[in-house]
Amino acid sequence: MPIHKIVATVRARNAIAAFMVALAAGSYGFYDSRDKTVEINGQKVDVPVVMAAELIVKNWEGLVLTAHWDRYGKVWDICYGATRINGKPVRPGMTLTVEQCQAELMVQLQNDYYEPIVACAPPLKEAPDSVQASMTSGAYNFGVGSQARKRGWCGWSMSRAIRNRDWRGACEAQTNINSAGGVRLDGLVNRREMGDKYRLGEAELCVSGLKG
Repeated sequence: MPIHKIVATVRARNAIAAFMVALAAGSYGFYDSRDKTVEINGQKVDVPVVMAAELIVKNWEGLVLTAHWDRYGKVWDICYGATRINGKPVRPGMTLTVEQCQAELMVQLQNDYYEPIVACAPPLKEAPDSVQASMTSGAYNFGVGSQARKRGWCGWSMSRAIRNRDWRGACEAQTNINSAGGVRLDGLVNRREMGDKYRLGEAELCVSGLKG
């Protein structure tokens, strides 16, 4: 259960509205309203993926242009927490530009996180964009996993809620994933739930896109 009350907020609804305006204006790439995709580096990326990147992932992961050691994950990462670039593990000394990091983030979110979680919970495609974006952000942060092994996004309660088309239930279920190395972290609680002074939380965004 969430530690804090999960509610829709004005700032999240305003952020969603501003995102949609920027999307239509082509700020993130060529937007095709027919299939709700944005073309980035020649690949089509679903709108919820772009929303996840712009409203949650970039703000919480931070941008690092030179590979650094993640003491929690015990792995080298770069850009917005990426541990692999072009399919290969990040190595010490690797450097990338801002533009390369932004493009890589969108492609990774689409191919390695969004599409796999849709595959294990197909009704996700029917959910509001804010729900899809929040689930994608969560999977990027703690892993896709598998339903069979009951690990990661696909094996935990948020995916079951999605398969039952319980959007609100999924928003709240994801808040349970707030620990690293067996220790609950305030930063993860904030990210999973209602954010902080400057950043939206996943659950905050998630429920702010629900009707009613």
